[in-house]
Amino acid sequence: MKHIIFDKRLLMLFVLLLLPVTSALSAQGLTAFTVTPTTGGGETYTVTIQILAFMTVLSLLPAALIMTTSFTRIIIVLSILRQAIGTAQTPSNQILLGLALFLSFFIMAPVFNTAYTAGVQPYLDEEMSSEVAFAKASEPFYEFMMNQTREADLIMFSEISGHGQLDPAKKVPFSILLPSFVTSELKTAFQIGFLIFIPFLVIDIVVASVLMSMGMMMLSPMIISLPFKLMLFVLIDGWSLVMGTIASSFYV
Repeated sequence: MKHIIFDKRLLMLFVLLLLPVTSALSAQGLTAFTVTPTTGGGETYTVTIQILAFMTVLSLLPAALIMTTSFTRIIIVLSILRQAIGTAQTPSNQILLGLALFLSFFIMAPVFNTAYTAGVQPYLDEEMSSEVAFAKASEPFYEFMMNQTREADLIMFSEISGHGQLDPAKKVPFSILLPSFVTSELKTAFQIGFLIFIPFLVIDIVVASVLMSMGMMMLSPMIISLPFKLMLFVLIDGWSLVMGTIASSFYV
């Protein structure tokens, strides 16, 4: 019982000691949202709002990485290659994602460097506002996406959105450029995958024909053709050819 009374007294003393601190904090307050006008007629926000916006952008970063870089084309080509060879889970999904991610970093390195030099570094040095820095940093990505996008896709999405004919003297709105870029990437990825698929398909047809002529209809052609496809892929240095073809298909 004495220990309980002692603990209660110690707790009350601790609460009394904290009262001045809590009252001071409540009197001072925490400014969550403050807008400060700038000399140029714009507005700046408090650091808490900027951090909140930054965290929101980070949550959208995976989608931006997939949709605005070379990642989409690479992962589709690698997936078609694995299916053409006939290996069900070799390489695994984690390995394919890692290959696509690091190859995307290799291809997009000039774009990242230009964006950092033009927008991120001046913003960190407090030489320009966040709006101007974002516009400068997005310019290299805009040029990269425009170089990979087909004109037919731009016209199609422009007509769907009711934007009308695109003026060559003006920049294409990002709302039209993004779906056009993704559609063009899908088309290019499937074209490359089709060319990769043909040699392995020929091997499957030849093996199936030989087995049919020998009367081995109950034997699966995939079991016989898989070693030949692996041997062919290794002899021609297939991984280097595929990676080099994907990397050279971009115009950075």
